Amino acid sequence: MFGRNKFKKLKREDVVNAIIEQTKQQEELENGILAKSAEAESLMERGRKEKNRDIKLLCAKKISTLQEEIKRDTKRAAFLLYNVKLLEKLKAAIDDNRFIENTTKLPLNKLLSDQKALAAFLESSVQNRTAAEEALVGADELFGAYEQAVESDNSPIYSANKSDDELLAMFEMQEQLDSEIETDSDTGAVERRLGELQSE
Repeated sequence: MFGRNKFKKLKREDVVNAIIEQTKQQEELENGILAKSAEAESLMERGRKEKNRDIKLLCAKKISTLQEEIKRDTKRAAFLLYNVKLLEKLKAAIDDNRFIENTTKLPLNKLLSDQKALAAFLESSVQNRTAAEEALVGADELFGAYEQAVESDNSPIYSANKSDDELLAMFEMQEQLDSEIETDSDTGAVERRLGELQSE
């Protein structure tokens, strides 16, 4: 915002009109400079070819006058060009100020200007998120404890008691005995076959 100064009541349209007017003047000066430069070149060429000394002098005086006008007009054109550049910056500043004013008037932007309320809202948001995360972690831990309990074999329903251990031991002994008998049977068969081969 411009505050209490002479720029407060400045209208964008006035700045734009000044830019247009001064740009037009600057372009007219540039065109005049080009025309005078071309005329000076023409007089220079004529002076070189002219035989009459008086006419040569007249050409020289006209060329000098044109060069002075060109120098003066060039400075004026440069001044206008620089002035227009500054006016363009002023117009941009007016546009920026108008943009900021219009944007800050929006309801949501007005809320953002209340820093205290915003800080309280963000703090509450963080607290809510933390509480929700802690609830999820707690639930996950409960599921883990449940699954560990389900997979446990410590219950008498699933674990072996003394009687079961005795039967298991008996089963293992029987399996070992059957294996030894099978081995002995295979060995006897081999010996009988060897005896038959020797008798032949």
